[in-house]
Amino acid sequence: MAEPELAVYIVDDDAAVRDSLSLLLSLRGYRTATFASAEAFLAAWQPTWAGCLFADIRMPGMDGLELQAELSRRNSRLPVVIITAHGDVASARAAFRSRAIDFLEKPFDDAGPVAAVEACFARERDRVGADAVEERRREGLAMLTAREREVFALVVQGKHNKDVARELGISPRTVEVHKARIMAKLDARSLAELMRLAQ
Repeated sequence: MAEPELAVYIVDDDAAVRDSLSLLLSLRGYRTATFASAEAFLAAWQPTWAGCLFADIRMPGMDGLELQAELSRRNSRLPVVIITAHGDVASARAAFRSRAIDFLEKPFDDAGPVAAVEACFARERDRVGADAVEERRREGLAMLTAREREVFALVVQGKHNKDVARELGISPRTVEVHKARIMAKLDARSLAELMRLAQ
């Protein structure tokens, strides 16, 4: 599975803010995409997008908090940074309750947005990496032979090799071989990991 490219999505009805933020982050080597409204962003949004979203809290139509809530309804895991020229405690609290990563007040210095992007991208790299491992494991499960599936089902019930061997009419050594193949296919390093995968 190809790793998605991380980008910063900027949603603000103020063209000057969009452009300056995009320029600042582009000069630091980040890919950016800008949108003049939450509605325009949602029309373009793809579930595979990774990186982070900077959303203005006050915009005509759907505001930043409503956009954050709508993305949550769509099961988006894109980290959100709320930006505003009207910072207040209630808005900040609402943003963080909806799992915003940061809350930046305009006008912001260069350091604030860059630090927010770095925090979001670190989290996204971890998530994308974990997703890739899960995808490999799903593919591994699909590649198990019928016998490996039988061994897997019994092993994750906590049965010992001798019990599995007796139940399947094979030798304990053959059970060991199957277990080794199963762990390799599922990228599992321990029996505990196999148990977690079964759940």
